[in-house]
Amino acid sequence: MYAISLGDDGAELRPLEPWHAEEFLAHLDRGREFINQYVPFGSKATDVAGARTILQSFADRRAADTGFLHGLWLDDKLVGGVLFPLFDAEHGTCEMGVWLEPAAAGRGLVTRGARALIDWAFDERGMHRVEWQASPANEPSVNVARRLGMTREGVLRESFPHRGVRHDMEVWSVLAPEWREARARARK
Repeated sequence: MYAISLGDDGAELRPLEPWHAEEFLAHLDRGREFINQYVPFGSKATDVAGARTILQSFADRRAADTGFLHGLWLDDKLVGGVLFPLFDAEHGTCEMGVWLEPAAAGRGLVTRGARALIDWAFDERGMHRVEWQASPANEPSVNVARRLGMTREGVLRESFPHRGVRHDMEVWSVLAPEWREARARARK
C-alpha cells in the first residue's frame, strides 16, 4: 500500500480499500449530515456491510481502470477523500470529486489531495481533462475548484437529484496544458 504525504502536518492521501470499511463507516458517522449535504454515497453506508459495498464498488472500478477512491488521513485518522467517480483513459477525461468531515475543514487537505491526484492523472496517466462538478450552494467545493485554477464552464440546471431536490451543478475543468503551465509558473 502506498501513502502520499500532503505536507508536514501528518496529512496523507491513500487508497481506500474494502478492508477499510469499519474506519470508513466511523468517518462517515462523524460527519454524516455535513457530508450528505452534497455527497450521496454517505447515505448508503449506514453499516459496515454498506460501507464495504461502496468501497468494493470503487475497488472494482479501479480494477477496470474506470474510477478511483482515495482517503485523506490526518494523523492516521480518515477525515475525507478524493475520488475519480469517472475515469476514461481512452478519451483522456475524468471527473474528480471530494468530501471532508467538518473537524478537518480549513486545513487545505482537499486542495492538496486533489492537486496530487490531478498531477498523477496528467503526468502518469496522460489524461487531457479533469472535470469537477459541484452544486453552486456547495461553496467549499466551488472554492477548491477555483484554488486549483479550474475554469467554470457553465451550469447543468437541475441535473442532480439528491435528497428529494434537483440541484444545479456547476461544471469546472482544467486541461493538461493549463495545469502544467500554472505549475511551472508556481515553481518560478
